[in-house]
Amino acid sequence: MRADLAAVVGEEHVLTDPGLVAPHVVDWSRRFGGPALAVVRPADTAQVAAVVRRCARDRVPLLPQGGNTGLVGGSVPGPDGPAPVIVSTRRLTRLDPVDALQGQVTVGAGVLLADVQRHARAAGWEYGVDLAARDSATIGGTIGTNAGGIRVCCYGMTRRQVVGIEAVLPDGSVVEHLAGLPKDNTGYDLVGLLVGSEGTLGVVTAARLALVRPPLASSVALVAVRDADDALALVDRAVPTGVRLLAAEILDAAMLRHVVEVSGLPMPVADDAAHVLLVETESAERGEVALNLPDDRDAIVAVDAVDRARLWSYRERAAEAASALGVPHRFDVSVPLGGWDAFVADMKQRLASVDDVAEVLVFGHLADGNLHVEVLGPDPEDERSDAVVLRTVADHGGSISAEHGVGRAKAPYLHLTRSPQEIAAMRAVKSAFDPHGLFNPGALLA
Repeated sequence: MRADLAAVVGEEHVLTDPGLVAPHVVDWSRRFGGPALAVVRPADTAQVAAVVRRCARDRVPLLPQGGNTGLVGGSVPGPDGPAPVIVSTRRLTRLDPVDALQGQVTVGAGVLLADVQRHARAAGWEYGVDLAARDSATIGGTIGTNAGGIRVCCYGMTRRQVVGIEAVLPDGSVVEHLAGLPKDNTGYDLVGLLVGSEGTLGVVTAARLALVRPPLASSVALVAVRDADDALALVDRAVPTGVRLLAAEILDAAMLRHVVEVSGLPMPVADDAAHVLLVETESAERGEVALNLPDDRDAIVAVDAVDRARLWSYRERAAEAASALGVPHRFDVSVPLGGWDAFVADMKQRLASVDDVAEVLVFGHLADGNLHVEVLGPDPEDERSDAVVLRTVADHGGSISAEHGVGRAKAPYLHLTRSPQEIAAMRAVKSAFDPHGLFNPGALLA
């Protein structure tokens, strides 16, 4: 089989050496991974289709992979079952000129998010999805997980930005729908179906992305708050009517303390027991501060781009700080707005009964109820804390996956926030696309 794959993509793009394969078989969490038969790096859609057909012929499992920045085991093989061929999309680097008339751009699945952002800005536009892993996450990966990030409260999730898609299906056929028409009501929404499918229905090879006009300027502030409820109330009061909220992020006191310790950044607030809110709004003019912060608040307001980047670094280094403390059990969950504090209190109370839990850190996207929870202490293979956190999410009317996907880590818990009827419908879709179950087996649907 190796010879057949090499005939398609070239000998140097079929990796079987353990040292070269190693970065592809463990994800960024360091908790999930398994063996792979090979890593194949096709250069275009035709090569992807040929690789898929070759794997299908021998019923060899196949796993699409982008930047491998995932945290739930969805981008790497599982420990059990036949080893798959990993299809890396990193060489799919098509980057078309920005269509200024429609405000859209067509890009390959392997293009980095940061490169799409730079490409759009050079043409006077902006891509509405942004996240800390922008320099290593690929567009295909963000489409596979329906990634969110820091701008969801303003622009929405990835699914809202994808107006066209090209993908190779499990039988090797190619679906291509990249026109990006504003109005097109011809049948099922295959674009919306493939977004968030985590590589279980097809290999996304290219996408047509909607762009937005960037704000002329923005105001950024870091403010001490008591808790999430206090932060939400402050955002409601501080953002003037008619001013667009670009982001509202929160770090609890413990998370902030570890960010300061690991990064060397100064403690930004006087009270080391306080949470911090990072809020960014659109400004009509450069230098204008479009935030009405009470005088009695301990706050830092950015005065220029350097200041804005410095304040954002507290939030963007949170995951890195948690990783420096060990191998945390990471959770990306969401709860109804206004339910953040009640969920955190209940979760911590339940986790107190789990042996070896040393510390619980919380940060995330306040404006859309998306928490990132880091549980430190338990062995990476000890799933007791996973069950506790995800059950608590379900009991509070939330979702076990807000933006990172379900992957392998959460597939056994999907029933907590999806009904039997919904899961049956998902299985029917999976079976229709992939009757032999070869695409990313074990991910999303256990």
